[in-house]
Amino acid sequence: MSITLNATVRSDMGKGASRRLRREQQVPAIMFGGAKNKKPVALTLEHKDLFKAAESGAFYSSVLDINIDGKAEKAILKDMQRHPAKPQIMHVDFQRVTKSNPISILVPIKFLNEATCPAVKIQGGRISHQVNEVVVTCLAADIPEFVSVDMQDVPVGGIVHLSDLETPKGVKIHALTTGAKNDTPIANIAAKRGGS
Repeated sequence: MSITLNATVRSDMGKGASRRLRREQQVPAIMFGGAKNKKPVALTLEHKDLFKAAESGAFYSSVLDINIDGKAEKAILKDMQRHPAKPQIMHVDFQRVTKSNPISILVPIKFLNEATCPAVKIQGGRISHQVNEVVVTCLAADIPEFVSVDMQDVPVGGIVHLSDLETPKGVKIHALTTGAKNDTPIANIAAKRGGS
């Protein structure tokens, strides 16, 4: 599923200009990165369009099509600031993507066979997730919808690490590219209380 957003280049900068945009139901944004000669661009997006797109899980872990004054750019969401009390998006950061440069992006983890694994179904163990998403590094064309781990054979007391995640070809777990000491736990199966 491809998500397309329309944006316009803005020249008004600063806190006052951003407040004015928000009162007009628009969201200030910035787009950066991409080719070395590309400069960051300040943008404005319609709040209702952005808010609707943000309701989809794909918005956070896929390449977006951003139409800037009629010119299409490919980008990923890098940061989004929300109002602490209102359903309002305050600011968005987009990073341009190119076909040849790898990017790092947060994708969800899908835990397979949780309900049917013997440690839970027969022995009454409880699965606890330490993380539900992970940063992967890959080319924009290779971004997976999710990465998965099969819980079927994990015993009671067993711990699942980042290195246990199944990734498609061309996709690497970012933390594991920086050293084995970063192979942190992502889930475990604990024994039921009062027994083994």
